[in-house]
Amino acid sequence: MDQYLPGLYKSFREDYGAVAAGLDRLAATIDQTGGLDERSRRLVKLGIAIGSRSGGAVRSNARKAATLGLQPDELRQAALLAVTTIGFPSAMAALQDIETVLED
Repeated sequence: MDQYLPGLYKSFREDYGAVAAGLDRLAATIDQTGGLDERSRRLVKLGIAIGSRSGGAVRSNARKAATLGLQPDELRQAALLAVTTIGFPSAMAALQDIETVLED
């Protein structure tokens, strides 16, 4: 999975290790808050990434979701659900990002 990490992200973690560790702890704490299981949390994060129109985050969350066993059609549906909330072009961009991950 590390081969997909952008250089800027790797540099951030190296240069600001304490900040990165703090973010990791915050993420772990948030993951343990509430009743969502890991699969549901990943779908929510994928939806947030799609809604924020962040291609890198869409690809990252799609990879992580696939690693958890989510099926390609489930990932595609997450993008298609965006059609009626953020529009067709944004949903198609997210779908393209997901297809890129599925091709890898």
